[in-house]
Amino acid sequence: MSQLQFFLALIAGGLSAIALALSLITPFEQGLLLKAFLALGVVSLLRFVVPMGPWVDGVLAVLGATALLTSLEVFAPAPPYFWLALTVTWLFAWLFVERLSHTLAPRLSDNAGLGLLIPVMFGAALLVVWEVVTRGANVPPVLLPAPSMIGAQLVNSAPILWADFVQTFIKSVLPGYAIGCLSGLAVAILVDRSPFLKAGLLPIGNFMSALPIIGIAPIMVMWFGFDWQSKAAVVVAMTFFPMLVNTVAGLNASSAIERDLMRTYAANYWQTLMKLRLPAAGPFIFNALKINSTLALIGAIVAEFFGTPVVGMGFRISTGVGRLAIDLVWAEIAVAAIAGSAFYGVIALIERGVTFWHPSVRGGRA
Repeated sequence: MSQLQFFLALIAGGLSAIALALSLITPFEQGLLLKAFLALGVVSLLRFVVPMGPWVDGVLAVLGATALLTSLEVFAPAPPYFWLALTVTWLFAWLFVERLSHTLAPRLSDNAGLGLLIPVMFGAALLVVWEVVTRGANVPPVLLPAPSMIGAQLVNSAPILWADFVQTFIKSVLPGYAIGCLSGLAVAILVDRSPFLKAGLLPIGNFMSALPIIGIAPIMVMWFGFDWQSKAAVVVAMTFFPMLVNTVAGLNASSAIERDLMRTYAANYWQTLMKLRLPAAGPFIFNALKINSTLALIGAIVAEFFGTPVVGMGFRISTGVGRLAIDLVWAEIAVAAIAGSAFYGVIALIERGVTFWHPSVRGGRA
């Protein structure tokens, strides 16, 4: 057991004892499951005498989350030991992830599923804390709704959310992303052929990348109208220059020795480009694709604030805030987050398949 794990286990067990003592002030029937969890937390101090695997901490974290969620309706308001129990649950979850990561570390690079296990558990712990704090402290839903409210809104408003997703992601993000990235790649190859363009266009690209989206979006709406075309145009403007700058940098990644070797094989420019320079630029190109996968969605949503048909993620967020339908706003945010993460993940998977030979994908192994 490392020093950090030692202190986490000691603090979790000690706080469990304090919270259990405070819980005796309340009637025994109130929060009975929570008191049982705190008693198990005190028992967990036996780990310093009897070896316990990391799964024990995982079970304690799950029991603590269950006890907290089932006890939310019991207290009004929640007593101090309730919040101590929340802290203890978080400590057990932290200890579980810490010990599990040390146990699985040798196998994480070879098993993508194990690599997802820890982030999923960390995200689940955050959701539990969010739910317990918002409901236990009676936070007004207009300020911050509980995840359960957001989940209910996701189910009840599924047709609306799907229509918004199609309008924003399918009609605006994907066409704009494809046009912006492909045109940026093509222009980068032209720039690479011309020292004049390289010296003159790249500074403009860096300048355009710094332009605020709230300045571009209204102009694109005036030029291309209120439908998806203007949002796709904003996405093109946001994704073109990152692809241009990254691709130009990647085309220069191959060494002079490698280019000299291609010349000794009598390879012309296009053969050198296709067989050496573009493969060497692969990590740079995919880096731009991953950056653009998030920029595109952000650009399309923000552009919808400045004019859109009565559908779309940005439209729903702006009108939902105006009507104080904050749970619907958070449902739209959840859909956008899931869509953006899935889009990024698909690009990352393609990158692993295409640039499998690169040290950045192989984990630095020779």
